[in-house]
Amino acid sequence: MARLTDPDDRPAGMDGPAPPRAPRPGVGVAIAVLLGIAALAGLWAAFAGVGPARLDAAVLDESIESRTGLLTTVAVVVTHLGSTAAMAVLAVAAGARLWSLHRRADAVFVVGAMASAQLVFRALKELLDRPRPPADGRLVHAASESLPSGHATTAVVVIGTLVVLAWPGRTAAVRAGLVAAAALWVGAVGLTRVYLGVHWFSDVVAGWLVGGAWLAVCVAAWSWWRARAVQAVP
Repeated sequence: MARLTDPDDRPAGMDGPAPPRAPRPGVGVAIAVLLGIAALAGLWAAFAGVGPARLDAAVLDESIESRTGLLTTVAVVVTHLGSTAAMAVLAVAAGARLWSLHRRADAVFVVGAMASAQLVFRALKELLDRPRPPADGRLVHAASESLPSGHATTAVVVIGTLVVLAWPGRTAAVRAGLVAAAALWVGAVGLTRVYLGVHWFSDVVAGWLVGGAWLAVCVAAWSWWRARAVQAVP
């Protein structure tokens, strides 16, 4: 196998060895700080009943009125495929693949981001202790606190890590497609939680923001780790 010397020849995704150049951790730290501020704002708005939270009752009522048999079936499938358990399985499968390719930093990145994201949103739920929407409007079971949405948080983190790993070596068109597909999936997962009556709209918005902030933290840590590894190579 030829030695990879040209950055443009780096393998993409999880099909081969890791790219020889590590990302710049400083950029990730700056993005993490900005998204962290946005996440705090989103959590505060939902908890205080301002901003997106002003739309909570109206969005929930509209979702209930728009329910049909077909939409409900699709929403249930999407919400289960985007559940925290399903995202955990996806992350572990990706991590196992990366580990088999001796990309241990990348494997830890995917699995660690998923596991830590679940700890983060569960801690926030217990801290904020926001009640879910009324039980008589729910179409699926939900037992924990409402804020933030765990589905939204975990979907952003897990799908986001896969997009980050798939980024090197891709064309601009493919990258745009990756971002669009990821955004559509994460958006769909979050909106099903409102449609199914188990989350307020502001819970989902906060979940997306918390997920984005935590993804940025994990990417910054991963970038720093890989940068050190590259510098250690003589």
